This record gives sequence, C-alpha cells and structure tokens, in this order.
Amino acid sequence: MIYLDSSATSFLKPPQVAEAVFRSFNTIGNAGRGAHAPTLNASRLIYDTREKLAALFGTPDPSRIAFTCNATEALNTAIHGAIHPGEHVITTACEHNSVLRPLYLKEKEGTELTIIPADKKGRIRYDLLESSVKSNTSAIVLTHASNLSGNVTDLAFVSNFAKKHGLLLIVDASQTAGSLPINVVKMGIDILCFTGHKGLFGPQGTGGLYVREGLTLSPLKSGGSGIHSFDRQHPTDMPTALEAGTLNGHGIAGLNAGLDYILSTGVKNIHAKEISLARRFVNGISDISDLKLYGDIDAPLRTPIISLNIGNMSSASVSDILWEDYEICVRAGAHCAPLMHKTFGTEKQGAVRFSFSCFNTEAEIDTAIQAMHEIAE
Repeated sequence: MIYLDSSATSFLKPPQVAEAVFRSFNTIGNAGRGAHAPTLNASRLIYDTREKLAALFGTPDPSRIAFTCNATEALNTAIHGAIHPGEHVITTACEHNSVLRPLYLKEKEGTELTIIPADKKGRIRYDLLESSVKSNTSAIVLTHASNLSGNVTDLAFVSNFAKKHGLLLIVDASQTAGSLPINVVKMGIDILCFTGHKGLFGPQGTGGLYVREGLTLSPLKSGGSGIHSFDRQHPTDMPTALEAGTLNGHGIAGLNAGLDYILSTGVKNIHAKEISLARRFVNGISDISDLKLYGDIDAPLRTPIISLNIGNMSSASVSDILWEDYEICVRAGAHCAPLMHKTFGTEKQGAVRFSFSCFNTEAEIDTAIQAMHEIAE
C-alpha cells in the first residue's frame, strides 16, 4: 500500500508514537484527579506536551496551550468564545467547514460575516481586505494553508492588517502545524487552532489551541476540572478554563512522541522533504493530456498538497482506480472545502488530492506517477 493522504490524517507516523500510546496504558491515570503515581504521571506527561507545543509554536508560556479533541473543537472554542452577536467577522473562500460552519452559526445569532474571495489559482484576494472592514469588525478567521489548493496564506500581511484595525487574528493551522514554521508571537496570532493527527503525527482525537496572554474566551463546555470542585462556575484560569472533563491522556502520550520527532528533526527539514516529493510528482505528471492542477503550483512556499483532475473523469473514479488497481490511497470529492471548489468550478467533479509525508519515498512517488499515466491513457 502507498499512502498519499497525509493531509487527511498521518497514517505514516514515527514508530515511537504507537510505542508511547501503548506504554501509557500501563503508566498514566487521570491528570489532576489525585496524588498517586498514575495520576501524577499523567499530569507530568500533559504538562511536558504543553511545553513542547509551546516550543514548537514560539510562546514562552505553556499554560496558554489548551488541549481539545481536534482542530474542529478548537475552532469552535475560538469562534464561539471570542465572537459575539452584533460584531462583524472576516473570513475567506479558502476555509474548511470547520471554520465556515461555526461562522454560519454565529451569523444566525446576529454576527455579520464577510467572505473574501480567492482568484482562479485559489489565492486570497488580499486587495479586498481593507474595503471589508466595518466599524464593528472584531476578528479575522482564516486558514494558514488551504487543504485543497495547498496555497499558504501570507500571515505577515494579514497580521499587519489585523493589527492596524485592532482585530483578533484567529488562525486554523490544521494543515501547517508541524510542517511549516509557526511563531505565534512574531506572527501576531491571537488564537492558533491545531490538530494532533496530521502534521504533528499524533493519534486521532488530539488537538488544541493557543490563546494569547490577556485574551479570555468564553468556554465551549464546563464540568469536571479536578480543582475548585465546590465552585458553581468552571475555573477561569488557562488552560483549565478550556479543558473541562478528562483529557485524552493516551492520545496526548502519542502526540508527545510525535512532537519529539518534529523538534529533533526540524520543521524546515520535514517540509523540505515533503515539498521535494510533491514537486517530483508534479514534474512526473505534467505531460499528461487534459491534466488540471489546482492552486498556485509554482508558489515558492506551499504545502505538499497536489489536487487535480484528468479531463472530465469523476474524481471518485480516479481515486477508486488508484486504490483498487494500485493500492494507492488518496482523497477525492469536496474535501469539506465548498467555497474553494466553487472557486475552481469543481463542485460537481470534485478533485483528486494527493498529499505527501516525509515518510513517503521517491519510489512510491514514481509508482503514483506511472499509475496516473496509465489511468489517463
């Protein structure tokens, strides 16, 4: 089997991730719920993972990192916790439904919403940002990189724009955490939402968000915290404020091991390997007739995502053939990115998405190239 669907989930992981999850079943209890060895082991593990995430994302205070079960929960926490009725929010056509659907819910509750379009290569129309600002604009919510086009957002430009107008900058890093360098302080990010099961090589059911010092979010949920049990209100200090209930300690153990691999290997080295494989693939299929590539393929900075179609073939058919005849795993369809597909005119056809991992090999890429040529013929 050749796995080329890493932007959906990192099936290919460092071996120490599985080892850490297995080991945790015999070593950790429930963090913050006692003073015996198993619960203290869990507390130490979770704090150590916060420290590693803080190092990865460039924040000096690990307590500003809260764990969630995935990026969707993190984004819901950020959007529902920081945006209120009567305010105006800016987002883009490049977003995943994990951003769009919570914003549509806020719109029903009285929040105004402006969606900045993208051009035919899927690039955000930055020139339209200024004219979208209103007197009640409070935030801009956008992805660091599209999960369909692979285009990377110019966060330096957006951060300066947000700072100029006093807007919160909420960033979805689902496709970039662990693959592209992120420094929340230098980039001026107020809230960073991430998942653990993609570029961070952790298990599914892990994720979290960074919240800037001085910024308080209304919690998405409340309940057990292990502290202040007689208080009627959930604790308000970070990170407990956003972590009601038992955390996924076993998943976080795997995430911790994934972070060890990233921090020792280096984000830039990981990205260099991934993008090298993506460019090898593009160069190998570029002579296919009726090939349609989506996104700014020649951009100097992009993620290792290549979305394409062959003529009018259904993306689902191409994906099925790749699996049934070649045992190559890719993703076809709408990718939970409806506005991007409208931009590309692929609402009906969908697109075939190849996404590469640093654990893929050049031989695997060459096999995928050959398969695409044979399918096209």
